[in-house]
Amino acid sequence: MASTSTSGSVSVKLHPLVIMNVSDHWTRVKAQEGRSKQVFGALIGKQSGRSLEVLNSFELHYMEVEGDVVIDRNYYYTKEEQFKQVFKDLDFLGWYTTGGAPNESDVKIHKQICGINESPIFLKLNPQVSSTDLPLSVYESVIDVADGNAVTRLVALNYTLATEEAERIGVDHIARVSNLESGTVSSASDHLHSQHNAISMLYARIQLVLEYVRAVKNDELPRNHEILRAAHALCRRLPVLGSEYLTEDLQDQYSDVTLLMYLGVMSKGSQTLNQFISKFNVLFDRHGASRRMRGLFL
Repeated sequence: MASTSTSGSVSVKLHPLVIMNVSDHWTRVKAQEGRSKQVFGALIGKQSGRSLEVLNSFELHYMEVEGDVVIDRNYYYTKEEQFKQVFKDLDFLGWYTTGGAPNESDVKIHKQICGINESPIFLKLNPQVSSTDLPLSVYESVIDVADGNAVTRLVALNYTLATEEAERIGVDHIARVSNLESGTVSSASDHLHSQHNAISMLYARIQLVLEYVRAVKNDELPRNHEILRAAHALCRRLPVLGSEYLTEDLQDQYSDVTLLMYLGVMSKGSQTLNQFISKFNVLFDRHGASRRMRGLFL
């Protein structure tokens, strides 16, 4: 570690999805192996100047050679190509692992990652610590000179949690569902249950009306004109999917939207052409062009 007086050169915004991915990675490996084991992964996000925003992560494969961890670069390049097809604006920012304080093994792995990114960040999560604070630290590497030799040291970085609306809903859902003893449910789960109950009630009532109409048609029940009129009015309210009337209305609406879009494109093109003609006339006025030539553009 570098001296405490050394400050980081970048600011980091960390999204909760990354923390959940790291925790899930460690938990799955522990369940499969039957013991706690260090895991490794890549961090991806956006960089704007000296500000880094870590949005997502994915796991990395590795092998142990004479007690040292060697990251599988071929696997990394394959995963990077796959992520680029979906998230074209995200870049590789660094890597993560689990455990306590950084050690010499982490520095060796960090040097390997430097072959992919010249200045990667390093995130370490300690999932076994008992603390009310988030057991997570972020570092960057600096080159220091000690006894005439270049030494790689780690500098702790300050980070802030940046969340979006979808992430806040997901975190709230996970936090409430995981706490089984309290018996609480998340707002998202409560909302989905309400929608499910409403749809189930609507389906049951429609089935009741349908069974009544079928019974009247088969002369199993007496004909009640008031109920039949209400059922007919209900059917006229509900859109019938796949009918020719619905298809015709959909095509008309699509044509109107397309026509408005084309009209907007033509208006913008006309405005651009008008600006070009105005600039062309100003240019010819400055160079004393003949009136006959300028008349072509007036």
